[in-house]
Amino acid sequence: MNNQEKNIKIWAENMEGYKLLDSGEKEKLEEINGQKIVRAEPRAWWNKKIESSKYLVVKEEQKKGFETIINIGIGNIKAKIKFKNTSKHIGIFPEQFSEWKWIKEKIASSNHLVAREISVLNLFGYTGIASLVAASAGLPREAGAKWGAKVTHVDASKQSVEWARENQKLSGLENTPIRWIVDDVLKFIKKEAKQGKRYDAIIMDPPQFGKGPKGEVWKIEEKLPELLSVCREILSNEPLFIIFNMYSTELSSISVANLLSDMTKNLDGIVESGELAIKQKNFYSDRNVGAERLLPMSIFALWNTK
Repeated sequence: MNNQEKNIKIWAENMEGYKLLDSGEKEKLEEINGQKIVRAEPRAWWNKKIESSKYLVVKEEQKKGFETIINIGIGNIKAKIKFKNTSKHIGIFPEQFSEWKWIKEKIASSNHLVAREISVLNLFGYTGIASLVAASAGLPREAGAKWGAKVTHVDASKQSVEWARENQKLSGLENTPIRWIVDDVLKFIKKEAKQGKRYDAIIMDPPQFGKGPKGEVWKIEEKLPELLSVCREILSNEPLFIIFNMYSTELSSISVANLLSDMTKNLDGIVESGELAIKQKNFYSDRNVGAERLLPMSIFALWNTK
């Protein structure tokens, strides 16, 4: 049966422990557990609402970097944040919060429909938040589930996987069934396909650029068709969902929806697409300095079983 595509949607919901205070002129001013930071943001083309002097003060204060732990507001899942003045990454993508909630609800609500343990594959898994959400959503103690969810988390970075395991421990989820894999994603899923492995759900969060087995640099746009084709081979006979994000500026949400429609053309379900964004509240200290604004961060597409 053919997929039914819905209108483009926007997911923008604030995560606990995180605030976007301001954005503009290719920068963003954030607050994490009360600690303010400034990071480059190429998507923020507009004018800042807060004077540049405030940004300069924060930039001076953040030079030493910091570490903190936040509770993201989904179950008891915690994430270790590491900020370095020389890096744009902090260990979490706050714009994915609505997506994590959707994953949790979908798995929890599906446990009574699938008479087996649900298997989830998280590709380019980074520091493991989506993996922890998926694993904890399937625990038998949640939603009266009879079966749990097992997760396979794959990332080519050993450091990211170690960070993810640290988040697992911080969240008290050491006993959840997560298989941590350090490997090239495409090589891994090709091996899984040859071995006849199957998954009920696939989560993909690929970087804009990557490196091949011989160190060659590739763009995700060039690898997507092959990646989705191999992922189709490892889907179970009763899949639940496929969801992937794209931080590339060369594709639109319609582009990724079309690719996902091709991948799932023989499956009975719905393809949706849209943008992941962060709500900017425009507050600094106790002073409101402007109207609410959305900072677009990523496009996404998902296939969801009916």
